Amino acid sequence: MSESPRNGVQSWTESMSARDRIRAVAETLREPRSVNWISEQAAAAWSTTNEELQDLVDQGQLRRVEAGETTRYQPDYTRLLFEEIRTLIEENTREELRNELAAITEEIEEWQATYDVETWEDLEQSLADGDLTSVELRERRDVIAFWRENEEDRRLIKHALELYSDVEAAREQMTDVADRATS
Repeated sequence: MSESPRNGVQSWTESMSARDRIRAVAETLREPRSVNWISEQAAAAWSTTNEELQDLVDQGQLRRVEAGETTRYQPDYTRLLFEEIRTLIEENTREELRNELAAITEEIEEWQATYDVETWEDLEQSLADGDLTSVELRERRDVIAFWRENEEDRRLIKHALELYSDVEAAREQMTDVADRATS
């Protein structure tokens, strides 16, 4: 007997609290969603979902978006961007970030040479070429997905490198203040 999607949710729900499930769903939203939708996805009561979403809004993790008669919620994308940059800085040295940037650039240059294109959009346009086999089409679609991911990663790494000194200085200042407070 095959497992239904609902059974998969039940095993997920057994390992996390309702509030944890609601947060997990809310953190992965790609578009504004209603309390009902989030509640259903998290397999949580509407009232618990509504309360948790309000808490997340109060904490600045979610934004409330009015869509006619319906209130929807979405992550604070600006906050998420800065959190990603902060994580890159905290978990990597400058040299590691530079090396990753070089590796991404090298991979993109290889794709440019292999497919004789400048951008992933150019490669996407080549999918309409009637001479491509299904294997070639699938390969190009995969490369497009990786290329787009690389572009996003490159953008984040560039931001992290630009802000690295500022974040380091702020961290040092916080450490100095904490040291003085405990002395």
